[in-house]
Amino acid sequence: MKHYPHPLIAREGWPFIAVALLVAISVHAYAGFGWALFPWLILLFMVQFFRDPPREIPQDPHAVLSPADGRIVAVEKVRDPYLERDALKISVFMNVFNAHSNRSPVDGTVEKTWYFPGRFFNADLAKASTENERAVVYLQTPGGQDVTCVQVAGLVARRILCYAREGQRMTRGERFGFIRFGSRVDVYLPLTASPSVTVGDKVYATETVLATLT
Repeated sequence: MKHYPHPLIAREGWPFIAVALLVAISVHAYAGFGWALFPWLILLFMVQFFRDPPREIPQDPHAVLSPADGRIVAVEKVRDPYLERDALKISVFMNVFNAHSNRSPVDGTVEKTWYFPGRFFNADLAKASTENERAVVYLQTPGGQDVTCVQVAGLVARRILCYAREGQRMTRGERFGFIRFGSRVDVYLPLTASPSVTVGDKVYATETVLATLT
């Protein structure tokens, strides 16, 4: 397993967990367990939401890895609106019970990043890809292939965190962002890529191969 430099609980969640823990302890101390049950459940939800587990990285250098945990909601040929090219689009929908840490799908250099303010439609809907708030990372692989990875806010998600910077070299499975709470990640690939998943498949960030670059 590759060295994993992050804690098992994402740092983005530490303030939320700390507040939830403080509230649960306070209510428990002053009102008893019955009144504190709901705050304890909120704390449990926060811990499971912000979990950030290490993952095994597939060895195939041509594999495109899932950037997020969730369910496949689209595998289709579309127009990549960011690079103005025909592309294979694979979309992963994350519900509030999935881990929300986002990982790089390929080895590559960050050529450009964009941020677009937008709406907060249900991320399961197709129109969320182009109308919701989103952050875009354009990667070019060592073989010269273009990969566009898009973090899309959802109905509940109100904060996209993207740490990728232009000129940065990223490796497959490297953590590059986080979305709070419930969202979607779109990956646009060259049309020559061979998909390995279908709509409805459950996928895991870094461990699941979405497609193979040829």
